[in-house]
Amino acid sequence: MTAFTIRPLDPLQDAELLHGWVTHPKARFWMMRDAKPADVERAYLEIAADEHHHAFLGLHDGEPAFLLERYDPAHRELAGLYEPEPGDVGMHFLVAPTDTPVHGFSRAVITAVMAHLFEDPATRRVVVEPDVRNTAVHALNEAVGFVPEREIRKPEKTALLSFCTRERFEEAVRA
Repeated sequence: MTAFTIRPLDPLQDAELLHGWVTHPKARFWMMRDAKPADVERAYLEIAADEHHHAFLGLHDGEPAFLLERYDPAHRELAGLYEPEPGDVGMHFLVAPTDTPVHGFSRAVITAVMAHLFEDPATRRVVVEPDVRNTAVHALNEAVGFVPEREIRKPEKTALLSFCTRERFEEAVRA
């Protein structure tokens, strides 16, 4: 059984680790490939100071394994691009790069991320807006119950606006 834990990100302590993740070629859709360590630290200090955006470090058996960002889509990322509903929570996640990939690990991570988000009884629906070209994440999203709604134009990308209700997630992980 895979043991995942999630803790709040410490921008000062975790920036060096994150720098290696967000600048890795695998993280091209994270849009920080050219970031310097100070840029990463600054970006996560800004998130830490933002009441509508939060970052977390996911651990697998105690070792850093993924990054999770939770945001209020009515105030960040998607503000003005769709009609938010009560209980909507925006999410980004990034699995750490590895030289020894484990089959099914990314799916286990997104399942843990979604379970974590739905632990909050106020969360009714998770909203994501991945780049339309990011087919790998579209497949992962579908595996945990996301349903694409439409493409939207953001300043930095064309995104696939997708939603996952608590019920769709529970159905997807039961299957």
